[in-house]
Amino acid sequence: MKAMYMVTMGFLSAILLIGQVGMAALPNIEPVTMLIIVYTLIYRKQVFYIIYTFVILEGLIYGFGIWWFSYLYIWTILAVIVLLMKKNQSVLMWVVVAGAYGLAFGFLCAIPYFISGGWGAGIAYWMSGIPYDITHCIGNTVLTALLFKPVYNVLNKMHTAQLVYMTNVEKTQGQKNTP
Repeated sequence: MKAMYMVTMGFLSAILLIGQVGMAALPNIEPVTMLIIVYTLIYRKQVFYIIYTFVILEGLIYGFGIWWFSYLYIWTILAVIVLLMKKNQSVLMWVVVAGAYGLAFGFLCAIPYFISGGWGAGIAYWMSGIPYDITHCIGNTVLTALLFKPVYNVLNKMHTAQLVYMTNVEKTQGQKNTP
């Protein structure tokens, strides 16, 4: 991976973390879901570098508790869903995906509790979080409806400019190496 892309992946991971931490006062309202959808549409499989950097940073900040293990797969599942649906350009569809993902988030987070504490612990964890899942759904829906298109457009232009720049650099380096 080129140095420029590595810096970009780190920068985009930091934006995820800053967006999540910056909105922490609002329960389950954060731009992470929308940003991961946009990142996946633009960067495709390279999004996993962004996701796992973000997850490691979260563990370093908040600690590596049982909740952290769910983050190892939760954001990956979202990226895979987006990759499977990547040909769809409808903003409305991405709004629905983001909202539904917010609603399903608590259940997905409950999986480690099902494993470590049994069915009772998993169901108790999931049920106690349903009000937060509803808030998460609403927050994801509103943020994605408002910010998806402008964020996508800016990041897509940045990505295109990087590709053009990297192509020009490679051509220039190829000419220098020619005897």
